[in-house]
Amino acid sequence: MSSKVDLVAMLLAGGQGSRLKYLTSNTAKPAVPFGGKYKIIDFALSNARNSLVENIGVLTQYKHFYLNEHIGIGQPWDYDRLSGGLKLLPPYFTEDGGRWYKGTANAIYENIDYLDNLNPEYVLILSADHIYKMNYRKMLSFHKEKGADLTIAVMEVDWEETSRFGIMNTDQDQKIVEFEEKPKNAKSNLASMGIYIFNWTLLRKALIEDYEDKESSYDFGNDIIPRLLKSGTNLYAYKFEGYWKDVGTVRSYWESNLELIEDKNGLNVYDHAWKVYTKSKNLPPHYIGKNAQLNKTLVNEACRIYGKVDNSVLFDQVTIEEGAEVYNSVILPGVVVKKGAKIFNCVVTENMTINENEFFGDIDDDSVYLISQAGILKE
Repeated sequence: MSSKVDLVAMLLAGGQGSRLKYLTSNTAKPAVPFGGKYKIIDFALSNARNSLVENIGVLTQYKHFYLNEHIGIGQPWDYDRLSGGLKLLPPYFTEDGGRWYKGTANAIYENIDYLDNLNPEYVLILSADHIYKMNYRKMLSFHKEKGADLTIAVMEVDWEETSRFGIMNTDQDQKIVEFEEKPKNAKSNLASMGIYIFNWTLLRKALIEDYEDKESSYDFGNDIIPRLLKSGTNLYAYKFEGYWKDVGTVRSYWESNLELIEDKNGLNVYDHAWKVYTKSKNLPPHYIGKNAQLNKTLVNEACRIYGKVDNSVLFDQVTIEEGAEVYNSVILPGVVVKKGAKIFNCVVTENMTINENEFFGDIDDDSVYLISQAGILKE
């Protein structure tokens, strides 16, 4: 066993993201493009890098080829190191055969050897499919200050949304006294963000006990946390007040992309003090034609804009032909919008062509359209 390290992050990146429909047909949710040039996973990885987390394990599972290709050896996030750094941790074969991760807790249990080798003081559990900026070191300081065994990051949500989350009821010292999983009538609006800091000795014991419980669903929210709370373990809630979004549906994905345009939510991707890092494609600059009209639009490399674009996010290598009009839309890499076409409130998947004079949506229609090779969905 190696000498003890301070903090190890375990990034759960194996989710399918089925509610994103065609966006995750060929790749895991964390590898879905976001914000013009990023992938969803870039935000958690960049948070870890900016928080000076030196060791991070990325747990993959569902259709992980493009995710693995994007992450590589972790160079964009300064994790390509001889000592520590980033490790990809997919499911693997044992003497009993191959097996998929059964739940969030089981995914960590199946990589207990990785954690034992690092022998950390604390383990930070993260999800790879949320959009946010967070200093994990501040959360760790809170954890130490409280003498906590487990600290759960929480944020206030609208009361009508509480039935969608695990809700933490706390005392005046922010100690968790009750946990309610998706309650119909919540006593608090402090929702779990799925971000946890455990003392490793406690977590290791809890994972083994959970694995041996054949009635368990092997999940942190459903099993580990309620069991620890019942046993009298010191659980604390760390309140986060910045921007955080689970882009779990087509509409929330569309909304969160467009919210970047005017930085209405505090998620500033231009902040040099807390950069969002990603793998660079090393493409040529974009080009704006003499008759093009652009208003409130994020434009990435190698785009060629000749038409009208308003309040939209354009990923790389997008072409908007003269006479085409794009409004309130998220256009993924390689899309071509032909002359005369008009699209409103759309998410257009990679390498699609919107044909001449095609119309999708309407300026007075608040529906969101997902356009892909597999078809068109309205949400």
